[in-house]
Amino acid sequence: MSESKKVIMLGNEAIARGAYEAGVKVSAAYPGTPSTEISEYLVQYKDDVYCEWSPNEKVAVEAAVGASLAGARAMSCMKHVGFNVAADPAYSVSYMGVNGGLVIVVADDPGLYSSQNEQDTRMVARAAKLPVVEPSDSSEAKEFLKMAFELSEQFDRPFVYRTTTRLAHSQGIVELHDRQAPEDKPYEKNIRKNVMMPGNAKLRHVEIEKRNAELAEAANTLPMNRVEMKDTRIGVITSGIPYQYVKEALPEASVCKLGLVNPLPKKMIEEFAAKVDTLYIVEELDPVIEEQVRAWGIPCIGKEIFTVQGEYSANMLRQAVLGEKLELQAPAEVPGRPPILCPGCPHRSVYYVLNKLKMHAAGDIGCYTLGAVAPLGVVDTTMCMGSSISTLHGMEKAKGREYMKNWVAVIGDSTFLHTGVNSLMNMVYNHASGTVMILDNSTTGMTGHQDHAATGKTLMGEDTYAIDIPGLCRAMGVLNVTVVNAFDIDELEKVVKEETARDQVSVIITKSPCVLLSKGKKPLYAALEEKCKKCGMCMKPGCPAMTRNEDGTIRIDDTMCTGCGLCEKLCKFGAIELVKDGDR
Repeated sequence: MSESKKVIMLGNEAIARGAYEAGVKVSAAYPGTPSTEISEYLVQYKDDVYCEWSPNEKVAVEAAVGASLAGARAMSCMKHVGFNVAADPAYSVSYMGVNGGLVIVVADDPGLYSSQNEQDTRMVARAAKLPVVEPSDSSEAKEFLKMAFELSEQFDRPFVYRTTTRLAHSQGIVELHDRQAPEDKPYEKNIRKNVMMPGNAKLRHVEIEKRNAELAEAANTLPMNRVEMKDTRIGVITSGIPYQYVKEALPEASVCKLGLVNPLPKKMIEEFAAKVDTLYIVEELDPVIEEQVRAWGIPCIGKEIFTVQGEYSANMLRQAVLGEKLELQAPAEVPGRPPILCPGCPHRSVYYVLNKLKMHAAGDIGCYTLGAVAPLGVVDTTMCMGSSISTLHGMEKAKGREYMKNWVAVIGDSTFLHTGVNSLMNMVYNHASGTVMILDNSTTGMTGHQDHAATGKTLMGEDTYAIDIPGLCRAMGVLNVTVVNAFDIDELEKVVKEETARDQVSVIITKSPCVLLSKGKKPLYAALEEKCKKCGMCMKPGCPAMTRNEDGTIRIDDTMCTGCGLCEKLCKFGAIELVKDGDR
């Protein structure tokens, strides 16, 4: 073995390194902040690890289960709402168990930095009877993942590995070691274990309860669970990133630090609680640990003084536990930065047209959700991946076609392939007549430009068949499929009017790549003050590169402008002109 060395790593990078060192052979994921970078770091080890972007999280978990059944160590990565999509296989593989070690990495988002809810993965995993490991820093992120694979194989259990935004994107010191890949376990046909028909599932339920009880007993002595005894006046049970806040805010307190948060080490907790005067339970989001501790009859203080919302901090703990009134300095004044589409985003021209036509849109998860805010204000609903199409369908069935003539569904290309396909299929099958707009920008934009099944590239960097989205829509029975350049606003307006007037399902695909994908020289536009009539037409789409001078004329910030030309198309007075052409 070569000598180990210490480096600074992001939490997500450390998780990827842990998977490599643990001998993972297959990793399947769907990008979702804050989990995305795990796969992007892991693919650096592609000579040893097969990595893929799957169409959605359900498929990703099923692929990882297949690799595990074949005898290899396998991993699947996603964000917390992606775990909902993966719930079907996750709940069932909990009954099946594993062959090669199987770990599902789920990244929660306390504080809602990039998510539509703050759900707690520990609650979902408990319902699925899945054990949960949670690290507190980058070093543990690597080492705990390796332990999770060992425990998975030892106890025949798939493991959930919970991380959070703060851990994923914080840096810490990590000690690197060589890859220790165990031999693949031989595949063995086992109908009773691996075929979840009712008779088998009943027997497997008994088995997993037994395995979880064994794991709960082992949790009392696992090294990832530890007690740090200091001043016994205050005792704290905690896990994950909140452990760091506890150590900063209450440095003299005794701490029971948990790495395995489901099942809990009951004996360890009972013994710790007996040694301290006042017991606090510090955990972000839901009172998962607290409720179990209270159920054991152990007095403790938890959510009556700690919030169930958002991230914690050392200052919050000082205030809640010690009663300190902190004199916080006023934050520095910075310019407001409202959520807005990037300059040159092809979604902006689409929303401009829809706004002009006074259309409403059932929205979806992606950059285009920003079409809900001023000045575009088109998107009326956003719920979850793929929901725009199903929402539009349900509204039409409730209110009738005439009521829905000024409604469309908007969905991105990656999201359409994630779960929009089934929803469009449902519209065709159940005689709907709405219009679906697939905003195809040739990438998974919101999470940082990952490839998907229609881009022609895999996560491994290999060329592959690119799904033909128009052909896919036609194959499902959509008779009216139109592809239009997002920036051809006259043609787009014409197409929207025609398709929303139909009494059958139609699809409009606005095909224009995300502006951030371009590496070429950008065109340069300039505003001519002497020609500007101050009408404000060019300001309507809300491009951040467009501002007004003091006299009301328009100015284009050439450091922000990407040269999309939308403003030139909107100006009827020739006050915006192309100064220099680009190569894209």
